[in-house]
Formats: sequence, structure tokens, C-alpha cells
Amino acid sequence: MNFEFTEDQKMLRDSVERFAQNEYGFERRRAIVAGEFGFSAENWAQFAQLGWLSIPFAEEHGGIGGNAVDLIALLEPWGAGLIAEPFLPTVVLFGGLLREAGAAEQQAQWLPRLIEGEVQGAFAHGERGSRYALHDVALRAEAVGKGGKGAAYVLNGEKTVVLNGAAADAVIVSARTSGAQADKEGISLFLVDAAQAGAQLARTPCRLMDGQVAANLRFNQVKVGPESLLGEAGAGLKAIDAVMREAVLAACAEALGIMSHLNAATLEYTKTRQQFGAPLSSFQALQHRMVDAFIACEQTRSLLYRAACNLQDEANDEREDRRNLHALKAMVGEAGGLVGYDAVQLHGGMGVSDELEISHYVKRLMMIRSLFGDADYHRQAFSALSV
Repeated sequence: MNFEFTEDQKMLRDSVERFAQNEYGFERRRAIVAGEFGFSAENWAQFAQLGWLSIPFAEEHGGIGGNAVDLIALLEPWGAGLIAEPFLPTVVLFGGLLREAGAAEQQAQWLPRLIEGEVQGAFAHGERGSRYALHDVALRAEAVGKGGKGAAYVLNGEKTVVLNGAAADAVIVSARTSGAQADKEGISLFLVDAAQAGAQLARTPCRLMDGQVAANLRFNQVKVGPESLLGEAGAGLKAIDAVMREAVLAACAEALGIMSHLNAATLEYTKTRQQFGAPLSSFQALQHRMVDAFIACEQTRSLLYRAACNLQDEANDEREDRRNLHALKAMVGEAGGLVGYDAVQLHGGMGVSDELEISHYVKRLMMIRSLFGDADYHRQAFSALSV
């Protein structure tokens, strides 16, 4: 496949690369990630000025109406720069659900503020024991009074490891308004203003392996009005599924950027590191390993570009989209393990040290490998669609 980015997409990639090289050095990133929320509010405001936060949204809300290829054009160099700011949870997940399920009034209220960098968002969906099943939701939303259209709801339950959950100004939460825990029907989406929820929304921050900050959220009699319901009650799974497909693509684009950087850094190191009077790159066994890592990276790139092109094609079959994304995420799981392992081993003992950037790239890559489903899960899902 002859794939080339447009001039606008190349300019977008270049702007992210320049930011990473000139303003996001390794030591500065370490200081940012060590902060309370794991990202810089100053950087987030700059991203808004650069227009990065506007990519997946319609022009009527201040966006540029970008597509899936625009998204990977941003996130591949984002991964190569190991940028820690919460683009995935705020723009792709929170903003994507607003775009997919929100009413016109809800979109007008929140999307322009998100694009301007004024709002941090999160999607609270995963629960203890739910693993990767999107329809496994136990948190309840009980209608107040007689219920029906226009009813208020009370939310009770817990969501775990919510990306950006500690810093989010608003949270979109999946809750069951009817049916049993594993039913595919009966899941609704509610937009909860964290400030209005107050003490009824308890947050327990947790720092992840890659240094980024998530949170467990406990909803204790959190009351929300009818204006907080996104879409129809009980019909939220369709929007969740659509946004999660985009999120998988985004995470894999970031992973590809990380893998490319690890390969380049490892190759450069083997050219300078001397062993037995010769550079490591001169040893044939190590050359073979570096070639394997390069091939794994290029295979991932091919699957990523295929999945992005199909996802942006409205005429494409949804089943084919799913197959592409399952294959891509499984490849990221396998190739990411190979590239990360080789990068650490070929750097020797210092490959795992906190002082070397390699270890930070590998930790982020390991997180992405399990995010939204590991390789085993996606292989099984791919096989199920191939029957």
C-alpha cells in the first residue's frame, strides 16, 4: 500500500516533533510526570493554541473535523516524544463520547471549552473484575421518583483505574439503568461535573507504572439531573464501542512512535558501545535481533495505517474495522514486547535504570500493551470474527 500523509498532516507531525525535541526534554518530562497530576497545565494550554485538541471535532464547535489518519499523524510523534499530557482520556475518550452521544446543547456547552484547553475530562468505565468486556457494568443509576423521560438519577458504585480521573473537571460515567451486570442493553452514559458532585464523588489517585496518574472513583449517592444523560437511557453501549475503537487506534499510534524511538535509540547505542574491541552493531547475532525489531515495527505500521484508512471510510464494513483493530492491537502486544525487551537487553544493566530514558519508554509501552485489551484478548476476538 502506497500511503502518504497530506501536507496538512505532515505539518501536524512536524509541529509535534518540534515540540518534543525543543520543549519536552527528558529531564523536564521527569519533573512533569512527578507532579500531582502527572502533566503540565502550561503544556496543555499550548496544545490548545497549536490546535491539537481540536482535531477530532466538528468546525461548528471550533474543531477542524479531522479523521482517523489525522489522529495517528498526531499521536505517532506524540509517542516518539513520550508526551505525558492526557490527550487520550480527555480528547479521544471524553470528547469522543460527547461527539458520539451528546445532545447539541451538551456539545455546545463542553466541546468548545475542551478545545480551548479549559476542561480536563475522563471516561469512568472499567470496574473490578470486568476485564475488557465493555458490557460488564455493575455501577447503578437509579431514577428518582417515577423515572421516565426527564428523570434525575442517583449513581452508586465504583470505577477503577480511570485515566486522568484525578485531574478531570468532568467525568463521563457508564452506569446500568436496567438489566443484569453483563447485559448489553441497559447501559447509560452520564456526564458528571466533579465540582458539583463534591464529596459524594470520592477519588483515590493511583500512579501507574509509566508514572501517569489515574484514579479509582467511588460514586456515593451522586445525584445528576436529566441534562446529564448522554443519548438515550439504556443505549450507551453503541457510543462506547465506537469511541473505544478510535481509542485503540490512538493508543496503537502512540505505541508505534515509542517502538520507532526505541529502535533508533538502540541502534545508535550499539554503534557506539564497544565490546571485545568492536562496536556491538558489528556482531551478527545482534544485527539479526535489531532487524527482527525493525520488522516488527514496520508490520505494526502497516496494520496501523490499514486500520486508520478503513476506520475513516464511512462505506467500509464495521466487521472489517473490528478485525483490523483486533489484529493491530494483538500486533502491538507482541511487537511491543519484542522491541521493548531487546531495547532493555541491548542497553545492558542500565536499560532498566530510572536515569535512562529507555526505561521510561518501555514502561509506557508496557502500559499500552495491556490498555483496552492485551494481545491474547484481541487474538481471541479476531478469531471469533473470522468464523
